[in-house]
Amino acid sequence: MRILILDPYVPFPLNRGTFYRAFNLARELGRRHEVDVFCLDDSNSAGHLPVFQEFSRRVHFHPFQNAPWQSLFPKRLLNPIPTTIEHWNQPSVKEAIHDFVKGRAYDLVHFCDLVMWQYVPPMEPRVLRVMDRSRVDLLFQNEELASLKMGFKERLLRHENLWKLRRYEAQVAAEISATVVCGPDDETFLRREVPSAKCIKVLANGVDEAMFRREDFPPCPDPEPTILFCGAMDYSPNVNGLAWYFENCDGQVLKQVPNRKVLVVGKNPVPRIRELARIEGVTVTGEVPDVRPYYQRAWVQMVPLLIGGGTRLKIVESLSIGTPVVSTPIGAQGLALEQGRHILLGTSPGEFATQLVLMLSDTKLRTQIAEEGRKRVLERYTWGMLGEELSRFYQKLAGIA
Repeated sequence: MRILILDPYVPFPLNRGTFYRAFNLARELGRRHEVDVFCLDDSNSAGHLPVFQEFSRRVHFHPFQNAPWQSLFPKRLLNPIPTTIEHWNQPSVKEAIHDFVKGRAYDLVHFCDLVMWQYVPPMEPRVLRVMDRSRVDLLFQNEELASLKMGFKERLLRHENLWKLRRYEAQVAAEISATVVCGPDDETFLRREVPSAKCIKVLANGVDEAMFRREDFPPCPDPEPTILFCGAMDYSPNVNGLAWYFENCDGQVLKQVPNRKVLVVGKNPVPRIRELARIEGVTVTGEVPDVRPYYQRAWVQMVPLLIGGGTRLKIVESLSIGTPVVSTPIGAQGLALEQGRHILLGTSPGEFATQLVLMLSDTKLRTQIAEEGRKRVLERYTWGMLGEELSRFYQKLAGIA
């Protein structure tokens, strides 16, 4: 198949969850098909072109800056396009993509996330158009509205954007051939809230098993019980989840494990995250050159997420390298991990704290969960397996297989 891949960022280096999915699926498609890749580039990423040229026929990084957020009146209120989509509108991109595809024939356009729909070029009716979603925007913004603290004005603006976004989602779903999502919760939401979505494929996120290989980074746990949280520290679900943990769970953990340590590892920590370093036993690292040594040090990784959808990459990476995981059910949605065998789950603050204490206190359980979780990930969630599954889906969609 000849596939055009459109991405709203250059997904390299791999320092964000969305980058892992976009890059690895593009690479796996490139290993099986003829792919051209067009990325919006907001950070002068030309030095990374050779990485993409290894698996692509042609690659283009187009210089890009997000449009300014619209003024409330008249631009935002009178514009039927959601402001979160309009923020990505730059006329030069359409022209550049038109030039990029001119004279080329494709069987399928694989575009990443809803913001790129406005740039999908007109094609012959036979050309399939498929949206791969690192998260479902409508679900994500609804959960943010329900979970985050915000003032009255901000809440009204969120409702206004959601109203427009619901219409936009329906319009896009009616025009594309299929949607690929990360988990069954995303699929359930779309089928309920966006009935025009015709074909939905669930494709979980995976792990580069060669990179997160336990044999290369064997466990070297710190002397004291150490909890790891790894993720982008300017991403609202991560910020909200850590705030929930320290406000509601950490005190309960300290009562039973008074010498516990917490490593908060990830780029761009916002002030609310940096302030956590004031808590005794808590280290906020900011961006690190390599997260794997922190997995080695940790006794357990916690995933206290309250907002669903999206990548769940931290879980499969952690288990692949042999670090067991305690998560909320929302944090682990979409992964076929069995409670008490591959992972420990806690919904309420009390349950979450209890599961963390259990994992930190019981060496035998910790070892069993790490081993069984690792086996499950390597059986089901490597990028090679997932890339092959996506390739078969695309061939079936095109009537090839």
